[in-house]
Amino acid sequence: MRLLVVGRLSGQLATAVKMAMAHGAKVQHVERGDQATEQLRRGQGADLLMVDYRVDIAALIAANENERIHVPVVACGVDADATDAANAIRAGAKEFIPLPPEADLIAAVLSAVADDERPLISADPSMKAVIQLADQVARSEASILITGESGVGKEVMARYLHAGSKRAERPFISVNCAAIPDNLLESELFGHEKGAFTGAMARRIGKFEEADGGTLLLDEISEMDVRLQAKLLRAIQERVIDRVGGTKPVPVNIRIIATSNRDLAKSVAEGTFREDLLYRLNVVNLRLPALRERPGDIAVLADHFVKKYAAANGVPVRPISGDAKRALISHRWNGNVRELENAMHRAVLLAVGPEIDVEAIRLPDGQPLAMGTHGAAADAGVAGRAAHVADTVTRAHVGQTVAQMEKTLILDTLSHCLGNRTHAANILGISIRTLRNKLNEYADEGTSIPAPQSGIAASGYAAA
Repeated sequence: MRLLVVGRLSGQLATAVKMAMAHGAKVQHVERGDQATEQLRRGQGADLLMVDYRVDIAALIAANENERIHVPVVACGVDADATDAANAIRAGAKEFIPLPPEADLIAAVLSAVADDERPLISADPSMKAVIQLADQVARSEASILITGESGVGKEVMARYLHAGSKRAERPFISVNCAAIPDNLLESELFGHEKGAFTGAMARRIGKFEEADGGTLLLDEISEMDVRLQAKLLRAIQERVIDRVGGTKPVPVNIRIIATSNRDLAKSVAEGTFREDLLYRLNVVNLRLPALRERPGDIAVLADHFVKKYAAANGVPVRPISGDAKRALISHRWNGNVRELENAMHRAVLLAVGPEIDVEAIRLPDGQPLAMGTHGAAADAGVAGRAAHVADTVTRAHVGQTVAQMEKTLILDTLSHCLGNRTHAANILGISIRTLRNKLNEYADEGTSIPAPQSGIAASGYAAA
């Protein structure tokens, strides 16, 4: 993970940096916020900014966003009180790390906020066959197209390929083509020169140049506008790019990996994707099966997520009961591995007793797992208990409005997370900003809100 530290590197902050490096972070340092933005603009990328709370965090984030640079910020500082921490969070920081630092807290924050340590875990034969093919082509320079439903782990596979390639020591850069508006994606990929368009106040290095020597992941490439696809094709063929507003080509040395959850052959037939670009990208195709197509992976992935989130939340690792594993295997997992991960994160927080039982494994709306096509793997006892739980939950919600149910779910989740806003937002599947707005709304109504890292209701949200 690439960590950029912003602030005076002395005393306790230097100690925190050493701890981050001990956990595998590659660290760079600047003293001012404008220097951080300039370094990111020049293509010296970062996965996480660790910023002294005395730096103007809001201005730093605003300057980055003006350049369409989105890197999460963690604030830190010595002698900071609750107000300082709250102000840093309101300014846009994801978390606050008090100094002097604790090694466990540094590790947890690095894992939660900028998690690129996502091992490729599998026990199912169908997935093992895909991994075997990936191992065969990883060290080649061939472009690779990874396909499969949303949530199956396409980016995890891309990182696995990069780690096994001859470019492993060079950057791995990911661009989500679906998340960037069409009119901005060209500048994001290829960069721009100063004055190229309104708001282009300085030269900006694009993702192609940032990935030079390494791997560029074009995530959900099917969402790219067909007009930009022609420029992408040239870049892949000739290994040169043109910055927006530039006057001379810029050579780049990269390997391309692309992902799609759509049938690109169908997109070609519909005229929304270039056939020649598909041929360039699809030298090797790795199709990742849906989680329901590889039931042998469900239990081992669930065990992995339990250990991961138990460590992140500072709770004991509980084994998953036999009934719970059968219920997991029987569920359809339409959201695939991503849905399973979220479910096990909730289960770690909701479980009581020595094991994680069926009742602790819930869907985002609080409902128990629904049985899917693998129902034969679950016995009648599990099905009966699940039906009973579903009936109980349904009766408990009768008479409540949707807004009341939403409020109950948000506050219960926040309480289970001991007031940690970031973890609660991740479990609920909403942004931290949406969560804060909801909590401010509830506080204005006079509702007590759990204070950060306490799980105890506070009279207001001012300290959050």
